[in-house]
Amino acid sequence: MGLFDKVKNLAGQHADKVEGALDKVAEVVDEKTGGKYADQIDKGVEAAKGFVDGDGEGDTASPSAASPTP
Repeated sequence: MGLFDKVKNLAGQHADKVEGALDKVAEVVDEKTGGKYADQIDKGVEAAKGFVDGDGEGDTASPSAASPTP
């Protein structure tokens, strides 16, 4: 079992805690950026939650979802 598999397994076992942490981090980042990147932050959080849930959505996020628009 590789490191990636171990991380995915641990994240799946503690999905509620990981998702709560993702929400808190997203809130802080959104606040620090003045809401300028709210859509991108939301997309990133949803992709990360998809990864944690194991539904594969975390692997399909488009590159534009992760890069902020100037």
